[in-house]
Amino acid sequence: MSLVVTGATGQLGRLVVEGLLDAGVPAGEIAAVVRDKEKAADFAERGVELRIADYSAPATLTDAFRSGDRVLLISGSEVGQRVPQHRAVIDAAKAAGVASLAYTGVLGGPDADFALADEHKVTEQAVLDSGLPYTFLRNGWYHENYTQNLAAVLEHGAVVASAGEGRIASASRADFAAAAVAVLTGEGHENKAYELSGDDAWSLAEYAAEVAKRSGKDVVYRAVTPAENREVLLGAGLPAPFADILVGVDTAIEQGLLARRNGDLARLIGRPTTPVAEAVADALK
Repeated sequence: MSLVVTGATGQLGRLVVEGLLDAGVPAGEIAAVVRDKEKAADFAERGVELRIADYSAPATLTDAFRSGDRVLLISGSEVGQRVPQHRAVIDAAKAAGVASLAYTGVLGGPDADFALADEHKVTEQAVLDSGLPYTFLRNGWYHENYTQNLAAVLEHGAVVASAGEGRIASASRADFAAAAVAVLTGEGHENKAYELSGDDAWSLAEYAAEVAKRSGKDVVYRAVTPAENREVLLGAGLPAPFADILVGVDTAIEQGLLARRNGDLARLIGRPTTPVAEAVADALK
């Protein structure tokens, strides 16, 4: 039996593998499912087993799993392609007879009423239909979704969005990775859904003020209409379908759908979640 992390060279996957190693899991009991073994060479050097497979190539998934494995399916990054990709992983995991399958979905699960959630909802149903013991890790918004864009924010002196006065209960990517580690290494998580979000919810106006405070530069929140936001995103070079999805996320924020807090994340990781102010400070170093 291995603890298997798919998408292991992605931003979240790397943190999960590192978290398993830090938690004392022997490297030989960890399997990293990756498309490119060169990108995972550092894991292999530490004794982690590499299993080469691609979500988009079902035949490659045949040998990605073993009977009794505990699997973490990290959602794919190709929006619009994720349903067939995820189904291929689920089918391969079921055929192999894995012990459990955890999936990183989105906060709100079936009640998440925005386009970015659609593929996650279909995937959750596919997991349920498979009959596999499951854990749904319904991840909220990452701090990094904002802090990775700080250079542009500082250049223009503005956080531009159509989220109104909505609040966001985000947490760090490392927090969400720690929750996945807790589920893979712990007991009693089968057939449960965790709504994972940060301990505190903040507005984009408060975020802009924090960036200004930490950077010493003038930064404000500029609230725009959804149509204006779409034009800004298109002007930044985003494809129209993805721009529409991000505008939909801002609408969800305005409606309070990403402000939900129930403490699941902090309970799973055994500590408070990372404050957004800390993420801003780290990003500005």
